[in-house]
Amino acid sequence: MKQNGDVRIGFYICHCGTNIAGVIDVDRVRDYAASLPGVAVARDYKYMCSDPGQDLLRQDIAEHGLNRIVVASCSPLLHEKTFRGAAEDGGLNPYFVQMVNIREHGSWVHEDGEYMTGKAMDMSRAAILRVQVHEALERKRVPINPAVLVVGGGIAGIHAALTMADAGKHVYLVEREATIGGHMAQFDKTFPTLDCAACILTPKMTAVKAHPNITLWTYSEIDKTEGFIGNYTVTVKRKPRYVREDLCVGCMECIEACVYKSAKIPDAFNMGLSKRKPVYIPFPQAVPPVPVLDPENCLHLKNGTCKDFCVEACGDRDAIDFTQEAEYIDIDVGTIVLATGFDTFDPARIPYYGYGKYPNVYTSLELERLVNASGPTGGDVRLPDGRIPERVAIVHCVGSRDEHYQRWCSRVCCMYSLKLAHLVKEKTGGEVYNFYIDMRAPGKSMEEFYNRVSTEGVHLVRGRVADIAPESLEPPSNGRIGRVVVQAEDTLIGRIRKIPVDMVILSVGMQPQEDAENIRRMFNISCSTGGFFLERHPKLAPVSTFTDGVFLAGTCQGPKDIPDTVAQAGAAASEALALIDRGYYELEPNTAYVLEEQCSGCKSCIQQCPYTAISFDAEKSKASINEALCKGCGTCVASCPSASIRQHLFEDEEIFREIHGLLAYA
Repeated sequence: MKQNGDVRIGFYICHCGTNIAGVIDVDRVRDYAASLPGVAVARDYKYMCSDPGQDLLRQDIAEHGLNRIVVASCSPLLHEKTFRGAAEDGGLNPYFVQMVNIREHGSWVHEDGEYMTGKAMDMSRAAILRVQVHEALERKRVPINPAVLVVGGGIAGIHAALTMADAGKHVYLVEREATIGGHMAQFDKTFPTLDCAACILTPKMTAVKAHPNITLWTYSEIDKTEGFIGNYTVTVKRKPRYVREDLCVGCMECIEACVYKSAKIPDAFNMGLSKRKPVYIPFPQAVPPVPVLDPENCLHLKNGTCKDFCVEACGDRDAIDFTQEAEYIDIDVGTIVLATGFDTFDPARIPYYGYGKYPNVYTSLELERLVNASGPTGGDVRLPDGRIPERVAIVHCVGSRDEHYQRWCSRVCCMYSLKLAHLVKEKTGGEVYNFYIDMRAPGKSMEEFYNRVSTEGVHLVRGRVADIAPESLEPPSNGRIGRVVVQAEDTLIGRIRKIPVDMVILSVGMQPQEDAENIRRMFNISCSTGGFFLERHPKLAPVSTFTDGVFLAGTCQGPKDIPDTVAQAGAAASEALALIDRGYYELEPNTAYVLEEQCSGCKSCIQQCPYTAISFDAEKSKASINEALCKGCGTCVASCPSASIRQHLFEDEEIFREIHGLLAYA
């Protein structure tokens, strides 16, 4: 193949400590690259991504007049930006740099050093041939709208919204429930300090409502998202409350006046342990403090048979409006923070735990409401028959670390189980048994909390529970709830234990929200194997996604406790603020483009594009590509029947040269 005579290539191979050099003979690869036409400099270095390694590259550009760079090291995803930046600092167009991944595609997956050294030579030769025909490309800038959308009003969404609002940005906070607060609002205490959850959360909830830079929309959902980084148009669906927020003063007289056969609708906030009326407020500290009318149970909305005592109670305020309909509002934002939270595992999926079958088997979240002073029992832990339990079993890892259900560890179950053990013992004085697989207490003060609970008389049984069954087949007398027997193998003493208890608490794990897949599609992001939203990089970009301008906060990204959730929310907010304050976003130029003279206007590429970057220009009868939306995946290039779509950095000649370099050299 003909060589470009005016090309001067610098070739650099990285040892990566022993990650690469432990398998590949880097000296042989360096010497081989030096012998190839067009290579002016060939070097190896221990860590090319370090400052000295980058300085070496910059100095050689100046001293040897290099106009192309090839770096054989690790994944381009990790360090392509690093070496492009070093080349640019040295006065070279950053897209004259080509990387060769000899770590992930080489030393990490091959044990045969001789074979891998030869493979590294072939890959390096291909890159050297390819880089000779690279074009000088320029990044384009997209302006950033300073407004931000936060989806989800749990502690993550609240913290992210307040952080950005305090920085002077306008934030739209959208929550689909009638109040912000999320799961944390249901908790009584928080581990390991046993702080009151409401004392921590409710001031922040109030701050959100009062902040001049936050537009709070509860009982609302995202209906549609369009656009790209810096210029998103989002349609928010505001569901009808049938109570006007601008007129309601939060007196709650409408709830008192409702005569709907008393309260008999299961209260979702209290996990169905109490009842509510068709007009209700989720909990007394709800934000906003505005009731909601349940259209499925309100007699006026169902069939018009109610005498509307709630309207009379509201009086001249006229806050109740039965004519309300769903409202759709379009907003323009530059960045989006997803903080949609988690769901809890349904233990009814594991029949031998008896949830839903035995009335004295509860989930951990149900117990949170029982021990809470604002819960359905005022903080009293009692069985359905009114008795205080004398023996309580807490079963860890329900649904978590189980190949049949959820393989991942939910991270919080061990610690919140210990917290519940402490609270149950404090409120009942009974015996508490914790059945665990492994006790995991990572994080600040967690080990100390474990030691504290273990000295309070709580029994810790190391073993997975195999069965929960009634103690007696005979029904108990006088309406009492019979005991159940918890069976588990105690692996520390090597025998099966059967312990009769009055109450069982199932420590359910975290799982993605039920509609996570729909949200993923709406914001064009990805999900990991378990269904949680996928971050761009697990270490270097844990809050970013592969859709520019969309960030993750909290448990929608994976299981975590409150401190980690708040920390990630702050990180997501800072990433969004960095974009906004810079004022623009630079687009990578490896985008596709249309050769209009060859385009037949068949529109086949439009459906192929996973990023909706392609539209049809009716005037020209040609396809058109929005560079701000294009991610350079190449799907349209490969699928175009007329070969009228090309892609920068993946031009035909570049690809053919690379293939030629891999297969044969001449």
